[in-house]
Amino acid sequence: MKVTICIGSACHLKGSREIIKEMQELVAANGLKDKVDLNGAFCSGNCVNGVCVTVDGVLHSLQPENTKAFFEKEIMGRL
Repeated sequence: MKVTICIGSACHLKGSREIIKEMQELVAANGLKDKVDLNGAFCSGNCVNGVCVTVDGVLHSLQPENTKAFFEKEIMGRL
């Protein structure tokens, strides 16, 4: 599964660094390093709606405080 987190300036200001850190921790804690490919990218084109996170090509808007719930639903729920 490919997960891409926007690290462009708008998403950076909205907390992409925190989301990346928490996603890395959740992937490691759940033993998913071989199943989840975390990547960074510049500008996913949806800057106004929060941090852009793409899971296997599907774009989502995320806020740092929703990272764990997002991970459980969109990552764990698909594996």
